[in-house]
Amino acid sequence: MMGSARMAGMTDPDHIWTEAAGRLRGEIGEGAFSSYIAPSAVRVDGSGQLILVTPTAYARDWVRKNALRRMNELWLGLDPQARRLDVRCRAEMGSVAPASQVAAGRAPTAAGNVVQMPMATVAPVADGARAVRAAGLQDRLTFDSFVEGQGNAFALAIARQAAAWADGHFNPIFFCGPYGYGKTHLLNAIAWEAQRLRPDAKVVYLTAERFLSTFVRAMQDRSTAAFKDSLRSADMLLIDDVQFVGGKASTQEELLSTLTALIEDGKKIILSADKPPMALTEVEPRLRSHLASGLTCPVEPADRSLKLAVARNRIEALSKLGVVSGEVRPDVLEHLVDRTPGSMRELEGAVNTLAAVAATRLSALTVDEAQGLLGSALRGGPERRITVDEIQKTVAEHFTLKQADLLSERRTRSVARPRQIAMYLCKQHTTRSYPDIGRRFGGRDHTTVLHGVRKIEELIAQDEQIARDVEALTRKLRG
Repeated sequence: MMGSARMAGMTDPDHIWTEAAGRLRGEIGEGAFSSYIAPSAVRVDGSGQLILVTPTAYARDWVRKNALRRMNELWLGLDPQARRLDVRCRAEMGSVAPASQVAAGRAPTAAGNVVQMPMATVAPVADGARAVRAAGLQDRLTFDSFVEGQGNAFALAIARQAAAWADGHFNPIFFCGPYGYGKTHLLNAIAWEAQRLRPDAKVVYLTAERFLSTFVRAMQDRSTAAFKDSLRSADMLLIDDVQFVGGKASTQEELLSTLTALIEDGKKIILSADKPPMALTEVEPRLRSHLASGLTCPVEPADRSLKLAVARNRIEALSKLGVVSGEVRPDVLEHLVDRTPGSMRELEGAVNTLAAVAATRLSALTVDEAQGLLGSALRGGPERRITVDEIQKTVAEHFTLKQADLLSERRTRSVARPRQIAMYLCKQHTTRSYPDIGRRFGGRDHTTVLHGVRKIEELIAQDEQIARDVEALTRKLRG
């Protein structure tokens, strides 16, 4: 096979990997690629061996079993030097250098002086260097994986128009609706598709929490001018969960100025929140007025048919990953949906739990067996209410701390990480809001809780010890 990399005489492993990974994506499917290949990166060990470094041992084993042979076939067809790839997990890597240093003729540093580089992800689109601005986006949240239903059809249609850079009379576009029903998915999908269609455009995606923290850091570093330029030079700006800027006067003023500048320049603005603009009572009236001046698109809670479609879609994705085999019986899926009346995220969590427990037995599972396997994980069964106080005590005991430590001002990692895990578990297992959880952790701000929850969500996929701790604590809380 003669690839374009060979034709161009390309020897840079980073370029070869980008092309090989792009081809592999089309062969193994989006689900498997996003879960196991995209979070990995090519590095070189002390002997000069090229290594695909995965975030976890589980991902390493999956790649070795299902994709390594094909990856090497693709790599050998593109690499004039006919090098081969091995695969290891991040914990196994000692002194490693980015693969690009090999192409540049720079040897790895000596052991104990490790070159630390970010684990780059391969974006769903590789149509230009501007794609790096999509940091923070989730690979699996694209239009292809979004399930359309009666409650989100209008919002989806508007999202597709925005992603296509269609000329419209509405700016900003504001998606609103309850937590867990697809707003973040739509913003991610818009960003990916907009960048794919216009590779040279500057597409900037931020959560409101990241907007807040970046702006505060810019003020501390006296670099607010650079911060403003980075946003106001955007061709499309997307901000998720904008309700979290409420109560922050200087940040609201900066956001208002940014929106005004972009609108005047004809740039596109996409926003989301859990309520319509005028219902965001903690947001300053002038900013609320600007948020409401474009088009407000509600994302309604899903009906039963949409939830069934989402559950089927998740089972299919897990099947492609090899987690389960066969199709789940319709009555089992209906039982699962009917016993999980919460958000789409909660439904996906219930499907994941069922898949993990049943695995290869999934297709033969009966309703009674599903109920027995899941037990109190399904809300329709007898469920013991889990409280914030119980979570704090359980986490403190697990990490050999006092409950008071989690509520204290201590910021050492030995306390801060368990505190974040406790916040994450509170969000998963109680109905408390971010502000309420913050109050119960020593009066902390809701943005601190949001940051902690998202940090643990990120670490669960990357750090096996954190994943084991969360799993163990979840088992203890469920009895």
